[in-house]
Amino acid sequence: MRFIIVALLACLVIGVPTAQAEGYQERNSKVIRAVFGKYGEQAIRVSRCEAGLTVTAHNGQYLGLFQMGSWERRTYGHHPSSPWVQAKAAYRYFVASGKDWSPWSCKPW
Repeated sequence: MRFIIVALLACLVIGVPTAQAEGYQERNSKVIRAVFGKYGEQAIRVSRCEAGLTVTAHNGQYLGLFQMGSWERRTYGHHPSSPWVQAKAAYRYFVASGKDWSPWSCKPW
């Protein structure tokens, strides 16, 4: 019985960060849709694959919602905690690359 109670409490504790993360993912998805317009759903799929829709994601030099490198961040902009700034920077990069997803490892299809 004691084990079951401990297990249930552990599930409750572990469930809280997941719920919070889903809230951030939904908010960031709304921002991406607003910035990318008709390309919004594609951009969400790319960001989900690249960074889990997380503004603080990092992989070596690559940071943010769209895992942009240092040159891209300097060129198109970046803010460590703003989904709006990161999405606008990624959109500028997307447009500059011919409105295709070639700069990103993850593709929306």
